[in-house]
Amino acid sequence: MPGQVHKHHRVAHVLAEEIRTGVHADGSKLPGEYALRERFGVSRTVVRQALSALGEQGLIETHAGIGSIVTFDGTPLDQGLGWTRALAAQGTELTTHTLRFERIRDEALATELGLDSAEFIALDRVRRLPDGHGVSLEFSRVPAVGPLADLAERGLEGGSLSRTLTAAGRIPETGDAHIAVAGLDDADATALHRSPGESFLRVAQVFRDAAGGVVEHVTSLLDPSRFQLHVRTGRGGHP
Repeated sequence: MPGQVHKHHRVAHVLAEEIRTGVHADGSKLPGEYALRERFGVSRTVVRQALSALGEQGLIETHAGIGSIVTFDGTPLDQGLGWTRALAAQGTELTTHTLRFERIRDEALATELGLDSAEFIALDRVRRLPDGHGVSLEFSRVPAVGPLADLAERGLEGGSLSRTLTAAGRIPETGDAHIAVAGLDDADATALHRSPGESFLRVAQVFRDAAGGVVEHVTSLLDPSRFQLHVRTGRGGHP
């Protein structure tokens, strides 16, 4: 792992300098993953970690295949940054409260996802407006394997689950989402400081890596007056 971390920092540093000095013109695409792997002599994981780091620095925008993006008040949220940082970057005054962060066993979810282990890291968070009203409630479940087994004890890197997963080499390649409208039950309404029965978007997503392994299962309850989902296509990194 230390070697991989060192490699992705080196690749990100070189590309960042090239972007800043104009080697890659504004709006142009970076070379593809294969070309970058060949150039730097590194793995796909290292390249993707480097591109994620460039995205966090605001140097590139990444678009992964065919999928959906979330907007808040009409502004797209950069999934690579994680919603907390993405919302802060666009100047949105939301506070994020962690309701639960611990290691759990969930046999039903493991069966649903086809996993051998029922051990997960559970991270539940609510985001609220300055007036206290919640606009999103998220239930993230990450398989507690490898370097993520003790995540609840050591905490998130920079407060970001996305950054933590990337650092551990757990990079989503594909995602599957189910979207519905549902009324808030009593517990969710209490967490959101909203009224039971209010209609919220319910988005259940499973993210998998290039080998098909589960990276994260997350269920989000989103205020439909503030959040929207849009489908987009395309691939590539743009400075």
